[in-house]
Amino acid sequence: MPVRRNYDGAVRAAGDLDRRPALQGVVPRRATRGGRRGRRRSLVSFLERVDQSIRRSAVWRSLFRQPYPTDERSRAYAVMNNVFLHIHPVRVRQHAVKFAYTFCLGGLSFFLFLVLTVTGVYLMFFYVPSTTNAYTDILDIQSKVVFGLLTRNVHRWAAHLMVFFVFLHMMRVFYHGAYKPPREFNWVVGVVLLFSTLFISFTGYLLPWDQIAYWAITIGTNMAGYAPLFNTPSKLILLGGLEVGQNTLLRFYVLHIMVMPLVMAIFLAIHFWRTRKDGGISGPL
Repeated sequence: MPVRRNYDGAVRAAGDLDRRPALQGVVPRRATRGGRRGRRRSLVSFLERVDQSIRRSAVWRSLFRQPYPTDERSRAYAVMNNVFLHIHPVRVRQHAVKFAYTFCLGGLSFFLFLVLTVTGVYLMFFYVPSTTNAYTDILDIQSKVVFGLLTRNVHRWAAHLMVFFVFLHMMRVFYHGAYKPPREFNWVVGVVLLFSTLFISFTGYLLPWDQIAYWAITIGTNMAGYAPLFNTPSKLILLGGLEVGQNTLLRFYVLHIMVMPLVMAIFLAIHFWRTRKDGGISGPL
């Protein structure tokens, strides 16, 4: 039987491993696999900790009130809480059905939004966003179009009332403390809808193209020019040039009839969905 020796010349007994130190840069295969597995486990545990911290945060719990359904009970609960299957909560508090508690300010605001949509679509058929034809089209709508004067007046007064009712609705929500958890996300959505209402009213103010509209938009865009950080870009984006003109009218028309109504419709859907998921109207303080 041949004699086996270590690297230093000493006789190695049977069953002993070679005590030769590992060469620099050479790692045994098992050690390499073990290191990779350890790094993989540490990465997985780190991702799990990040996932748990996100799911336990106030923002996540404000967006998703219930966890993912895993059994029959949780699935049934998810179905009952679905806004498309059940528009009203499973339980409605007694104070929520009283008219004097909310005065239906949110419902009136949404109703006025629908009125503005219907009347605005009707007015679109007889209006051309051109500096040479806009004012003439407004006069023709009021004098020649069937129910034109009535439709324009309804559209104008509904716009004023919508701004008024949305503001009152925000005051009512703030007074009753409905901005507190778990409704803070829906409060932010409501603030976005408030500013969207003001902006869509601002864009529609220029469309008649009269002296009041011209100078009101001129003053408003000049005020936007003094906004911090985005003063000059915001003014140029709104005007489409250095002064109020054809580009301004066309941009305000597109914002008024397409961009802002679409944005408001999306946020209204989110607003109704969160009201439903949060258990309906909040209770008094």
